[in-house]
Amino acid sequence: MAAMRSVTLLGSTGSIGTQAIDVVRRHRDRFRVEALSAGGGDVALLAAQAAELGVRAVGVADPARTDALRAALAAAGSRAEVLAGPDAATQLAGRGADVVLNGITGSVGLRPTLAALAAGSTLALANKESLVVGGALVKAAQRRPDQIVPVDSEHSAIAQSLRSGTHAEVRRLVLTASGGPFRGRSRDDIKAVTPDQALAHPTWSMGPVVTVNSASLMNKGLELIEAHLLFDVPVERITVVVHPQSVVHSMVEFVDGSTIAQASPPDMRLPIALGLSWPDRLDPVSAPCDWTQATAWTFEPLDETTFPAVGLARAAAAASATHPAVYNAANEQGVAAFLAGRIGFLDIVDTVERVLGEHDGVAAAAVILADVEGAEAWARARADELLARR
Repeated sequence: MAAMRSVTLLGSTGSIGTQAIDVVRRHRDRFRVEALSAGGGDVALLAAQAAELGVRAVGVADPARTDALRAALAAAGSRAEVLAGPDAATQLAGRGADVVLNGITGSVGLRPTLAALAAGSTLALANKESLVVGGALVKAAQRRPDQIVPVDSEHSAIAQSLRSGTHAEVRRLVLTASGGPFRGRSRDDIKAVTPDQALAHPTWSMGPVVTVNSASLMNKGLELIEAHLLFDVPVERITVVVHPQSVVHSMVEFVDGSTIAQASPPDMRLPIALGLSWPDRLDPVSAPCDWTQATAWTFEPLDETTFPAVGLARAAAAASATHPAVYNAANEQGVAAFLAGRIGFLDIVDTVERVLGEHDGVAAAAVILADVEGAEAWARARADELLARR
């Protein structure tokens, strides 16, 4: 029988966190959740999770929610230690759990990622932004080759497919994209789309930022940079292909012409479970494909004219160690402005392109955390200036 693993869940009240808890519920003999963290928007849910799982510590990023969280914990019957403030998740991530699942949204996940790696924990990484933003720093902090286990469905698929060959045998990685709600439309067609339309993803149920990123294909740009860093494959050998059914989650093409794909119905619990149990598989997790039913899978080339975000990601990854941080930060500001109704949909990526073009960059060999955070702060401020003019 596999040994029990201690787990810290960061972002426990979000989409990834709640599904991770569902996996833990089914496998209480495999996992013991030691700590939870969340932003603070739903302290009642956070307290209920803490009580159900019997965690020792709970963190909340918003210190103004501390009293409300303590009250909710008391009402739920939990005596968990409470950490509050922007460093709460980082402190919990550094306590040395066997596995730290980073399900935080946005680049604020970088410091917790670094803390988990420094503590020697296996990092189940759903927070792609921390790797994109701090790529060189994250890679330098990694203590062993298998310390980072990807939780994004695409990168989990690649990790699974890579078991079929050596790194030297890989010709290219193929990232699949659903195409989002605006697949097949032109730039003119999507110029006036609303936040509600952008949030209507045809396949996945995700948080608002990730969903808008999927609509703009910015998410796929972030995933391209993440794949480049995770698997040490140059960006020019990573292809993005549109697969509307979202059943083939990504592929690896080998030098002999063979392509290995990972397929399953869309269900994030599968890559989450692998992130927690890697390299073992859990039974049960999710329903497999039904091979008794007629079905069809289609693949289309990416329309980079309508969706230039992937091309910008390639350029950012090639430019410097801090350009990806600028790419992500400018996008986060754009998404917030779009969801608030202040700008149009196309303004998001157009602003990212403009900000990237103005950034000087720092080489990977010289980059430190202050460089990354400084580039981010500059990019957010510059993006806000440009967005205010839209």
